[in-house]
Amino acid sequence: MSSLVLDFKEMASNQLWLIGGKGLHLGELSKIEGIQVPEGFCLTTEGYQRAIEHNQTYHALLHRLTMLSAEDRDHIGEISKQIRQTLLEAEIPPEVVTAVSDSLSRFGEEHAYAVRSSATAEDLPHASFAGQQDTYLNIIGKDAILQHIRKCWASLFTDRAVIYRMQNGFGHGQVYLSVIIQKMVFPEASGIMFTADPMTGSRKVVSIDAGYGLGEALVSGLVSADGYKIREDEIIEKRVAAKTMAIYARSEGGTETKPIHPDQQKSQTLTDEQILQLGRIGRQIEAYYGQPQDIEWCLAQDNFYIVQSRPITTLFPIPEAKDQDNHVYISVGHQQMMTDPIKPLGLSIYLLTTPAPMRTAGGRLFVDIAPRLATRAGREALMHTLGSDPLIKGALMTIIKRDSIKLLPDDPTVQVPGRGNTDSTSLIDNDPAIVSDLIQRSQASIEELKQNIRTKSGSDLLDFILEDIQELRRILFDPQSTSVFMAAMNASAWINENMNAWLGEKNAADTLSQSVPGNITSEMGLALLDVADVIRPYPEVIDYMQHVKDDNFMDELVKLDGGQEARDAIQGFLDKYGMRCAGEIDITRTRWSENPSTLVPLILGNIKHFEPNESSRRFEQGKLEALDKENELLERLKQLPDGEQKAKETKRMIDLIRNFIGYREYPKYGMVSRYFVYKQSLLKEAKRLVQAGVIHEQEDIFYLFFDELHEVVRTNQLDDPGCRAEQQATLATRQIISKRKEEYKVYEKLSPPRVMTSDGEIIRGEYNRENLPDEAMAGLAVSSGVIEGKARVILNMEDADLEEGDILVTSFTDPSWTPLFVSIKGLVTEVGGLMTHGAVIAREYGLPAVVGVEDATKRIKDGQHIRVNGTEGYVEVLE
Repeated sequence: MSSLVLDFKEMASNQLWLIGGKGLHLGELSKIEGIQVPEGFCLTTEGYQRAIEHNQTYHALLHRLTMLSAEDRDHIGEISKQIRQTLLEAEIPPEVVTAVSDSLSRFGEEHAYAVRSSATAEDLPHASFAGQQDTYLNIIGKDAILQHIRKCWASLFTDRAVIYRMQNGFGHGQVYLSVIIQKMVFPEASGIMFTADPMTGSRKVVSIDAGYGLGEALVSGLVSADGYKIREDEIIEKRVAAKTMAIYARSEGGTETKPIHPDQQKSQTLTDEQILQLGRIGRQIEAYYGQPQDIEWCLAQDNFYIVQSRPITTLFPIPEAKDQDNHVYISVGHQQMMTDPIKPLGLSIYLLTTPAPMRTAGGRLFVDIAPRLATRAGREALMHTLGSDPLIKGALMTIIKRDSIKLLPDDPTVQVPGRGNTDSTSLIDNDPAIVSDLIQRSQASIEELKQNIRTKSGSDLLDFILEDIQELRRILFDPQSTSVFMAAMNASAWINENMNAWLGEKNAADTLSQSVPGNITSEMGLALLDVADVIRPYPEVIDYMQHVKDDNFMDELVKLDGGQEARDAIQGFLDKYGMRCAGEIDITRTRWSENPSTLVPLILGNIKHFEPNESSRRFEQGKLEALDKENELLERLKQLPDGEQKAKETKRMIDLIRNFIGYREYPKYGMVSRYFVYKQSLLKEAKRLVQAGVIHEQEDIFYLFFDELHEVVRTNQLDDPGCRAEQQATLATRQIISKRKEEYKVYEKLSPPRVMTSDGEIIRGEYNRENLPDEAMAGLAVSSGVIEGKARVILNMEDADLEEGDILVTSFTDPSWTPLFVSIKGLVTEVGGLMTHGAVIAREYGLPAVVGVEDATKRIKDGQHIRVNGTEGYVEVLE
């Protein structure tokens, strides 16, 4: 058999670059016992490569195309069209014609065939490329088939395929096309089957779409499909659509659209027996591949034929567990304001830090709350801690109502927040000195760490870090430390509840929380205003900073008038806050000290938008507003029955907020301070591994788990039973790192769910929309006030270009975003809670804020005029 053509059963699983993704899967499918695949063969990519090998016009156009970016749509369309025309007119080499002719004679040239494109970058686990290349049905005769082979080759350069490759990082010159020539099946019905529910993610539900005739009618959107769902060999849902049209094959070749007889239009496309039979076929194919599948099928003469199967690329992975039954997972990222994936080393360090039993999936962390849902006390505790987020609370209520997790008998020794427990506000003295002592102890411990870690290297360094993480845990989870910020949080809840009940005032604690002392995160935003004050008098420095492109700019500053002062100011800021960055709970993220140019646009923005001494002016204004609110509340309370007692208790709670709420931000600051010390030392060790040839670059260590890195540092290799020789073991280490990098790219494209089950089902709660304007986007009110302004949709802090008075709309914020808060007048995020960092800082700065607005960055367009209601919890687009 020529290398130009392969029959389906001759294909091997390692021949992706010869037969493309579609061909690879058809070859595999044809080998599964009991699965019927229409016969056919594949013209390999070698045929395509021979056709373009000496085509100078093609190569010149391809070179021009590679010079363009995905945004250059007009030029992409123009050059792609020319490439398609060149391929349509290309001469098919004689040996390719002969190979195709020979195969057609074996299968029967008189038959009708489907001619289908199969690209080498297609149907992959991380990029489906579905529908990017063309398929032609019911093609009859050798000449027609050869012409449609050219059309398939040309479809490699449709505008949509070219742009998709650019967006997914595939080079045009590295993607080739094979062509599948497959006997036509003339179906009564056809459709698509997902062996996991694409809407909920449940791996236990098979979802089937079905319509009459060829599947092209469904794919093209010409008709609505019937929808069937199966769970454990039982039909659990049927949606029968009105089907007015279908696409059928014509006897002379090609296809035609025909109306469906009125008697059939509202009838079920498949019988119940056929639905269940198809579901079993789907499960068999899924079991063969070992992962959920997206399957194209057709029904002809009571036989189901499978014409394609590819992995479903959009499902979020399920956290691994010893048993996969009845687990309920809560996303840690939604609590930590970090829903991006975390690299393996980052996951390891965080898992070593936290006492909570966590599991990983898709580069994210999850906590299994099923054991807590199994007791009444546990359920109440969960509602107390997570119930402020309606989307999580609603999901938990759905799970509880299903009764899939049975209640165990109550344990009378377990106390539940809000049910007879000692009020944490009475556990500590209302003394600000407690906070000072906690901070001093933490800072002293960090300084001791910096001194001791300098002498460590090799395996001793990793042992030392493991030991120091125990010190970090001791500080992070010090009961006194926890009592301090819990007292403030409980006091805030008490104020909001009672001021609403006694005075009809909502969210009074928001104003009372403005400009509290000792908040390390809000102080950071004000400190960058002070840096701007130092630089403002020096126009030469400002001009230089407007053109900064790399992180060595501070070395050049000292040559300019005012440059030394500017450098000292920036370095002073970095000395205190340089360990921070976006996504800072991931130790592998680039810190400000490593990339100080990140701060340059923020500093320039502060110089442009604010007058000198803005930081002190803002702090004093917030402090005055908080004091005025305190006096107003106390005076109003004194007018009520038993008013003096109410005012006295309220004053105690206000003092708790003012003294302790700022400390809410400090433990995380202490944690990331230690993380940065660890990271700097680990990168020095990584430099040695690069010099030894074990890894390519220092950052490669980020793709190893901590225990793996320990092994590599100890032995200069990651031990692999199949690779005993040192050279082979080094290769194994590099292969593991390369594989993890590819996995990370896949994870970046996934959105983690707030709540999911061990079936993979994503459970969603909903907001109560009563009393909201019709078109309003509901969210969680976290900082009071109503504001209107221009929406600035920003996904990366580094891309921020804010004008004073803009409203920031983003996916999530962590402490690193705080310097932006001084420029904005409102905040909208897709993720967040009442006590997450963005909410705390928004209240302290007096910014109306609504968080947890689903798909806010997609539903709100950059530049739109919006209204943010941070009191009631919704956002409106005004124009």
